[in-house]
Amino acid sequence: MARALSKLGYCSRSKAFGLIRGGHVRLNGNLTRNPESPVHIGRDQIEVDGISVQAGTLIYFVMNKRRGVVTTASDEKGRETVYGYLEKDTPWVGPVGRLDKASEGLLLLTNDSEWAAKITAPETHLDKTYHVQIGIRAQEEMLESLVKGVRTKTGEVFRVKSARKLRGGEKNSWIEMTLDEGKNRQIRRIFEALGIEVLRLVRVAIGNIVLGELAKGKMRRLTPEEKTGLDRLLEIVEGRASRTSRRAWTPAPRLEQP
Repeated sequence: MARALSKLGYCSRSKAFGLIRGGHVRLNGNLTRNPESPVHIGRDQIEVDGISVQAGTLIYFVMNKRRGVVTTASDEKGRETVYGYLEKDTPWVGPVGRLDKASEGLLLLTNDSEWAAKITAPETHLDKTYHVQIGIRAQEEMLESLVKGVRTKTGEVFRVKSARKLRGGEKNSWIEMTLDEGKNRQIRRIFEALGIEVLRLVRVAIGNIVLGELAKGKMRRLTPEEKTGLDRLLEIVEGRASRTSRRAWTPAPRLEQP
């Protein structure tokens, strides 16, 4: 039974042991507390808390990625990856977007590739919020420039949706920045253009999903409410993007035939 739940993508085998022994699982309508109960996937009916578990169950995790950890499945340089933090027998999941090695915080993982693509699509403009420690005392003028736009050495102009100071001292500050576009290393490139050192970069939210008190290196499943809330946000921003696209398109003038 425990192995079947893992193979179906519902949870890791160790998590399945706890669910089964805790009386959350039924096999063909009968409560079972034996993780070793034989199961024929595709023929037997498995339910967890009254919900049927089918092959191809989609799963959604949120992780608090540690600094220094990469998001690839394996690394040719032998660096630590986020996959080392997954419980044994966790079904395959992939990161939704990436956090670079030096960054930390909220990382979504899922086996729902279509959902992941919606979140990372440039046209989605889903809010992503970061707490950034910089090596100067943040001034209001600098925060305003982040919103107005900063030109990099390559000529690109990067803007953030909002920026505000959280706290700080004489030599460094923590600021909160919200982005609604997903350009590569955008925050680091902005501060590089300004000649400001980034000391720490922590993603704390994607849409309605917040990091909260999740410990570093730990992960949990998205709650049904979180998943539904994010899906609704995606519908809203997708609809907004579609309307903007239609407004931006202007048909060519019709030429009168002589």
